[in-house]
Amino acid sequence: MSSAMGGQRRALSVESPFGRLAELLDGIEPGLPPIDLAVGGPRHPWPKFISQILHSSEEGLARYPAIKGSPELCGAIAAWLARRYPGTGNRIDPDRHVMPLCGTREGLFYATFPAIQRRPDIERPVALIPNPFYQTYAASAHCAGAEPVYLPAGAETGFLPDLEAIDPALLERTAVLYLCSPSNPQGAVAKADYLAAAAKLARAHDFMLFADECYSEIYTDTPPPGALESGEGFANVVSFQSLSKRSNLPGLRSGFCAGDADFIAALTLLRNVAGPQMPIPVQEASRALWEEESHVEESRALYREKFAIADAILGGYAGYSRPQAGFFLWLDMAPLGGGVSAVKTLWKECGVRLLPGSFLSQTGPDGSDPGENYVRLALVASPQETREALERIARLLERPGLQEPQES
Repeated sequence: MSSAMGGQRRALSVESPFGRLAELLDGIEPGLPPIDLAVGGPRHPWPKFISQILHSSEEGLARYPAIKGSPELCGAIAAWLARRYPGTGNRIDPDRHVMPLCGTREGLFYATFPAIQRRPDIERPVALIPNPFYQTYAASAHCAGAEPVYLPAGAETGFLPDLEAIDPALLERTAVLYLCSPSNPQGAVAKADYLAAAAKLARAHDFMLFADECYSEIYTDTPPPGALESGEGFANVVSFQSLSKRSNLPGLRSGFCAGDADFIAALTLLRNVAGPQMPIPVQEASRALWEEESHVEESRALYREKFAIADAILGGYAGYSRPQAGFFLWLDMAPLGGGVSAVKTLWKECGVRLLPGSFLSQTGPDGSDPGENYVRLALVASPQETREALERIARLLERPGLQEPQES
């Protein structure tokens, strides 16, 4: 392969799915008033109590913040982790185990660099990535110099990678394993024993386990377990969390990572010269948000209502399965010719904007693509708008001549 072709392949593998969606639908007029459910940006009411906090701390905008965040914010995060994940045994040290982030995406991107640097003995480091995946994982691997290796996470493996199927020779080259639970886009939840097995694998082969848990607070009944509860302390494990989904504040750009103290120290060194600091007013608002749960419970109730609507409208469709957690529907659209064809049809005839599953996945060595037949639908709109969108989709799927989706 020529260097030019290699560069093109690399660029395509980390292209924004939303840029690709805009190109796909360019020139196609929506058949009905548009309803956009493609982007996972929450639209529930945001907690207004932070307005006064932001205003009262605005003098902090005149000062450079510390990269490590304030002791008050780190303390609030540590206390939240202890409440939310009792399996951590109240062992989170806010000074050693916690790093505030300006949105989880930047932390997920930067973290691969020290993950590779801590293993200078690996000549060709690998980043293991679930497939489908959040595009930042691949972008980080490419920029940090790791080879991204995509682990199938389709229906046959419960929409999570099969850890036992990973080649031992590949594990010896692994610098980082990304896991997302609840998974984006499929909504699968990794059980405690799965997370413990992943952490055990990371320690046995001395790579970092990055647990993207940004959707952990969106569930129906049982809170998903966390990677930091996997036992044996926090060695080789880092969890990433966000206020974007939990608190409906994607514009605040606030999250954190927590776990392995040595790794957090190495990440701090990198971010101190290359990463953004969290503005002091944002730190103050974030502290208050991690200390308050009623707004999270109210938002969770709205998601329950919308999943009930989805069950009622799409429950009879073979391509629908209610996710375990998170706010995405992962719909098999084989009857409409697969994800790309379905997205164009649904936009043209129904005015509903969704995301093709293949824009979030990679074709595997065997030529299969776990996202090819799917579309991702974000349940982020109001219950009324959600109902309207799903009813439009259902009417289209009920047309004569459509076949049942094939097993994938």
